[in-house]
Amino acid sequence: MQESNWGDEELWIVTSEPKDRSQSTETGQKAVGKGNNPYGSSTATVSGEELKESRVKAVTLATQMSEFVRIIGRVFADAQKQIDPLAGLQLDEIKLAVEISGKGEIKLLGTGIETSGKGAIELKFKRAELPKVSKASETV
Repeated sequence: MQESNWGDEELWIVTSEPKDRSQSTETGQKAVGKGNNPYGSSTATVSGEELKESRVKAVTLATQMSEFVRIIGRVFADAQKQIDPLAGLQLDEIKLAVEISGKGEIKLLGTGIETSGKGAIELKFKRAELPKVSKASETV
């Protein structure tokens, strides 16, 4: 496939939500249905949660991620401006946990959300090191 058409590619997004307990008893076993999804069917359950899958175009996911990163960049750039220069502090690293919805939406996970086992993606932004200027180039 040509590089210029990557946005037309689709990704499977598998999400889970609590299963309606009134419909069946929970066994803790994974139930797998038949279908063309390599991850199972929309009726699969794991530990009492129903799995749902959807296909999202790569360009949709790329657009959502770009917008998310742009906004987060502005938020933390503004936070850095608020730090008193005399304090000698700078924001050096940011770790964020995000989740991708079945529609390809990027969602920031707040505090109190247990991310282990939930399929969260950790984004780690680290301050870029500026190239050091040598003394010889300063005087030229």
